[in-house]
Amino acid sequence: MYVETHSLTKSYGNFTALDRFSFGVARGEVVGLLGPNGAGKTTLLRTLMGFLKPTSGRALIDGLDCYRQSFEVHRRVSYLPGDARLFRTMRAREVIDFFTTVRRDGSLARAEKLAYDRFGLDPLRPVTAMSTGMRQKLALAVTLAVDTPLVILDEPTSNLDPTMRADVAALVAEAKSAGRTVIFSSHVISEAEQVCDRAIILRGGTLVHTQTLSELKRKHRIRAQLTGPLPPLPEGLGGQVSLTHGVAGDLLIETPGELSGMLGWLATLPLAEVRIEPVGLGALYEQFHPFEVAQD
Repeated sequence: MYVETHSLTKSYGNFTALDRFSFGVARGEVVGLLGPNGAGKTTLLRTLMGFLKPTSGRALIDGLDCYRQSFEVHRRVSYLPGDARLFRTMRAREVIDFFTTVRRDGSLARAEKLAYDRFGLDPLRPVTAMSTGMRQKLALAVTLAVDTPLVILDEPTSNLDPTMRADVAALVAEAKSAGRTVIFSSHVISEAEQVCDRAIILRGGTLVHTQTLSELKRKHRIRAQLTGPLPPLPEGLGGQVSLTHGVAGDLLIETPGELSGMLGWLATLPLAEVRIEPVGLGALYEQFHPFEVAQD
């Protein structure tokens, strides 16, 4: 694994922000961290950057200890914090010049192309005269202009409109195509579903579920209304599907794979209506965080 943690724990007195958190990210993989505020996403990212000393456990990037070897780790990472701060007295052009100069692997040309051509920023506009969304675009430009094997983005689409969010998703896809590893946190389920290879759901500082998106896309949820008795599942389908039969005739079936065998059985049932839909990351997330799903 290119990024890995082993029983990583971070406590502040009696409060535990990360609790024995263990996960790994392969080289070239895009992983999304999902969870509400306080779930531990930012603490995890800051620990990976070596800004926080673990209470116990380890965090490694490319085999390097994130806290003890943070200098070497930083050479491999381009990081956008969730609370990015820019020099407010500088103009956009000066911010780009500064950040691409302090990193040997920074590209002035790429930062300018992102900021001016793709994001539509005015190079002469002072940071103090920018909206929150403009400042976020500028921070993204200088972060993504650094050619590192790992990109860490903490809430990268915060304060951005839906069109710009789609552009950020495209940039993450471009980074993956270039062989870069990407870890980002988000509250927006739809953007994670669009760009991630894997989604990791956190709750209270613990990892509660890991989902490969390619597997999730093969799962389906079938909702139907029964008008008669429900016969038993065929032997070939038993143990493969989840079936819930409500007292009012509501039928809910979740299937992990191909629908061909299931459709043949459904055709024999006394049904008034049938609706088949992908399970989706939002439905999965809601199992762990009810009523907290953000789609846009």
